[in-house]
Order: sequence, then C-alpha cells, then structure tokens
Amino acid sequence: MQYDPIKRSLGKVFNQTPMLRRIFYRLLDWLLLRAWHIKKTMRGIKRQGLKNPVILDAGSGFGQYVYRAASLFPNAIVKGVDVKPEQIADCNRFFQQIGMGSRVKFEEADLTKFCEPEVYDLILSVDVMEHIEEDLLVFRNLFLSLKKDGMLLVSTPSDQGGSDSHHDHEEDGAHGFIDEHVRDGYSIEDIKTKLSKAGFSKVEVAYSYGNPGKLSWKLSMKYPILMLGASKLFFVILPFYYIVTWPLSMILNYFDVKGNHKTGTGLIVKAWK
Repeated sequence: MQYDPIKRSLGKVFNQTPMLRRIFYRLLDWLLLRAWHIKKTMRGIKRQGLKNPVILDAGSGFGQYVYRAASLFPNAIVKGVDVKPEQIADCNRFFQQIGMGSRVKFEEADLTKFCEPEVYDLILSVDVMEHIEEDLLVFRNLFLSLKKDGMLLVSTPSDQGGSDSHHDHEEDGAHGFIDEHVRDGYSIEDIKTKLSKAGFSKVEVAYSYGNPGKLSWKLSMKYPILMLGASKLFFVILPFYYIVTWPLSMILNYFDVKGNHKTGTGLIVKAWK
C-alpha cells in the first residue's frame, strides 16, 4: 500500500489552522505507539540532566517529533531535516505561526549527504531508516554530527514482521503493508553491528510492538489506513471508528511501553558517541 498519499490527505485536513495542527500532533501522540516510546525515552534523557540541548530530527516528516522535543526542552535549539521540500516549507510556516520560529527550523536535506560535525546533543530517527538503502552511510553521518557523549535515538521496524510483510506472497509483488520500505526490518544484531561500524561506542536495543503493541497498531493504524485506501468516504466513518477503538488502543499502548518484550515488530535503539 502507498502510505504517503494517505498521510498527505490527513495533513491537508489538519493544516488548515495552527489549532488543528496542534490537535493533529496530539492525536498522533495518543495513537502512534512509537510516539509513546520516543516520549518515554526523551523524558528519561531529560531526567538524567540534559539541559539546553541542540536536537536534530533526521527525517522530520510532519514535524510532530520536533514539536515534542521543543515542548519537552523549552530552551532547546531544534532542527528538522527531510527530503520533501513541501513538508519543510509547511513546517517552517507552522512553527513561525506558533512562536517557535526563533529556535526551531526545518531544512531540506538528503541524509546520505547530510553531516554537521559535532553539533547535536541528541538526534532522533523515527521510522526513517527502513526507507533508506544506504543506511550505514546515514548512521556514519549522524555519528559525525553528534557531540561527544551525544545520543542517537532510533525507532524502526524489526525483522519480526515490522513492515507487515508476508514472504510467501513476495512472488506476487506483495512486499508488505507499507510499500515505501526498502527492507522488512532490522534484527537486533544487524543494527548493533551497523551502528558499531559507524563509530558508536555503546548501543542498546529493545523490542517494541510486542503482543499489546501489535494489536494496538492494527486497531489504530492498519485497519483505518486500509479503509482510507479503499475509499475516501471512510474519512466520514473514521471519527466513529476511533470513538470505539481508541480506549482499547490506549490501554494496549500503555502495556507495551511498560513491558519488556522477548520479541516484537519494532525496535527502540539508543546509541552513544
């Protein structure tokens, strides 16, 4: 399935006013399990004493994680980079409108070429690396862009079905639920090895999207996207669908974030320079 057209359609709905955009970010925070894991990890980093950081969101998309980082760290300087110029312009306009333009900016950049040596205390990469073939090159660029003792925080699918791929259908051209992925996902050893080759001195990896998270993802993301892909008329039904499923998804997300999973379809990765 082509996921990007659906994301663009949702973006158009919520981009009409800054208030709707804030509501959109809040909905993403509630619905997306990866947002729960990223928020939990960033709060832990803050409690450990990180103050006034310089933060990069490498693959910033709609800008929701830039918004989260800038809100959590009120004195931070935050940059978002993405390959899509229309999203860069849109995000810069929104953050100017809400009064964050002095410390938040967005730039168009290709992560295989982007490198700003020893600038950042924290770099986020949220569901980006599965879209990039030259991942080792990107990991190396991000390593070089970190300050000493800086941290890279990655959320990405695992090889346990993170792209919802079904290998028995690959001969029919069915690569997975989200066609834009260039790989099905990383194993823990694979991503540890690549980050070590890129120069990182310490790497910690944990599974996300365990049994609670897998069910939550189907309820909150997979089934609605399949409906919207079938017909735009489902935009009318969607609010009623979420009224029914949202409470259960919240409970499932809570248990996924709190649990330690022996396996899962996602990975949360922390790597230090």
